Amino acid sequence: QVQLVESGGGLVQPGGSLRLSCAASGIIFSIYAMGWYRQAPGKQRELVATITSGSSTNYADSVKGRFTISRDNAKNTVYLQMNSLKSEDTADYFCNARRLWTGGGENEYWGQGTQVTVSS
Repeated sequence: QVQLVESGGGLVQPGGSLRLSCAASGIIFSIYAMGWYRQAPGKQRELVATITSGSSTNYADSVKGRFTISRDNAKNTVYLQMNSLKSEDTADYFCNARRLWTGGGENEYWGQGTQVTVSS
């Protein structure tokens, strides 16, 4: 059974920092691309950042220079360090694991989400 369990969300003031964690089980973590997505109230889910199995990273323009995604394959965990938080970063943040298999096919899994609220 695959599980992605996010943690680290909470309430933070503008300009503050949070670090989200996503612990994975039930998959060969090191071969999966991992990502963080977010969904604000009334809006569609959007990509925040991804990291490939080879640790190449990609960020949404809105978070470049403020957020950093990283992974620890020994701990089966992906992190999202969020600095200089803004009110518009307020959302539910979801962890994603994705693997495209040679010859076709795909596996994709989602966590339940963790809430981040940026407010004074």
